[in-house]
Amino acid sequence: MQKLLVTGSSGLIGSEVVRHFHALGWRVYGVDNNMRADFFGPRGDTRWNQGQLLAECPNFSHIELDIRDRAGVLALFAELRPTHVAHTAAQPSHDLAASRPFDDFDVNAGGTLNLLEATRQYCPEAPFVHLSTNKVYGDAPNRLDLVELPTRWDYASPEYQAGIRETFTIDQSKHSLFGASKVAADVMVQEYGRYFGMPTCALRGGCLTGPNHSGVELHGFLSYLIRVNVTGGTYTVFGYQGKQVRDNIHSYDVARFIEEFFAAPRSGEVYNIGGGRANSTSILEAFDRVAGITGKAMNYTYTEENRQGDHICYISDLSKMRAHYPNWNITKPLQTVFEEIVESWERRKE
Repeated sequence: MQKLLVTGSSGLIGSEVVRHFHALGWRVYGVDNNMRADFFGPRGDTRWNQGQLLAECPNFSHIELDIRDRAGVLALFAELRPTHVAHTAAQPSHDLAASRPFDDFDVNAGGTLNLLEATRQYCPEAPFVHLSTNKVYGDAPNRLDLVELPTRWDYASPEYQAGIRETFTIDQSKHSLFGASKVAADVMVQEYGRYFGMPTCALRGGCLTGPNHSGVELHGFLSYLIRVNVTGGTYTVFGYQGKQVRDNIHSYDVARFIEEFFAAPRSGEVYNIGGGRANSTSILEAFDRVAGITGKAMNYTYTEENRQGDHICYISDLSKMRAHYPNWNITKPLQTVFEEIVESWERRKE
């Protein structure tokens, strides 16, 4: 039987991966210690999702473990010896990293190293997928020539119409401390693949989203924006006239790509995983789209100061993913993503 270990199993991507592979008949083990509640307070708590997994998935086991605990991680791998590893745990916020730099680096970089070395020692043949981030590119995408359109920024050059490729520089730019810790993890995942010949890949995510996201202001753009609309709150736009663009990918499509990689793994690969141009939206466009679903106009305020290291326009070029794994593609269009998240927040509001 396939034994999958998922870190961050109560989070958005982790829980989607648990459900996806459990449905395929795999034995799934989840590692999570609800650090999201520590990072973001009660609104970031993911215990509700953990409870749902335990109720819905009889072949799922929850393991309460902090990935910073090196001895604990090594002991777990020595006992379990998983056949596959999906590493989705992280400290995910730019802003929080600046106020808690040790925690940020210890989780993102140190925790990843602990998992990689445990895999190398006890199950080196196990495909290892790491959820990296597009923030490894820092703010270098902002140096591209952009054109301002009525509701969004966009790339001026036809060269970038499909988005940012994996060959784009990750050097000599401002990343935020979060981005820097994720660079360290990303490169280490590549190195374990290239140096030790292990099957590894880093998925440089755009905006990963879906109905199981516990979105908060510091992390979870689309989920948080929709939550504010559903609950009648006020959203704060940070700079760029609200025309900054993100491409959004549903967590199900992320899990599907992980399935494809597990079936035909490669060593030391990187992939830009996002929704691509078709699933891209600016903040202003997202306001109109969610209002069209809920019937509620978006309440928001605007501040000129943008977040440090924030991307003005980021769209993932999916051509490498599609070339390496032709059975994979986006299955959840942007409207469906919005509708599912609205329904989820409506349900949780009750």
